[in-house]
Amino acid sequence: MKLQELKKVLAANPAALVRFQLPNGEFAPAHAHVTEVARIDKRFIDCGGTFRTDSLCRLQTWFTDDVDHRLTAGKLAKIFSKAESVLLTDELDVDVEYETGYITQFPLGSVAVANNEIIFHLTERHTACLAMDKCLPPVAARSDFDPMKFKFTETPSAPKCCA
Repeated sequence: MKLQELKKVLAANPAALVRFQLPNGEFAPAHAHVTEVARIDKRFIDCGGTFRTDSLCRLQTWFTDDVDHRLTAGKLAKIFSKAESVLLTDELDVDVEYETGYITQFPLGSVAVANNEIIFHLTERHTACLAMDKCLPPVAARSDFDPMKFKFTETPSAPKCCA
């Protein structure tokens, strides 16, 4: 989900409480809040030798024993407003950093408004080869052999090399 889409939902529902739903359906604690908004710029060389760049907006979440304070959409919108000089654009994909025994990042797949809450539906991130045309072996030529046409009752004729 792009930052510009998220900001529209937050602006339309400033009093709504923010909730984070993990890919397995479980929710982060209701009092989890965003402690950091960052622009992450990644510069890398893929396995095929191509230089690439990627940028995203990362929301770091955190929670403690303070269950009385909840993050509202309006407050998160104000944090985004303060972060504009760092983010530089609203065209960034958004992901959420969350600690589930270890720190991981989940892409923000979508948001839904229900019962005065904005649910951030987090999805899974997967790795992939970006240079399949250079890294993977060539596809083997297709054989004309069709096991459905093979006749098992016929005995192959012996070669006549010793006649």
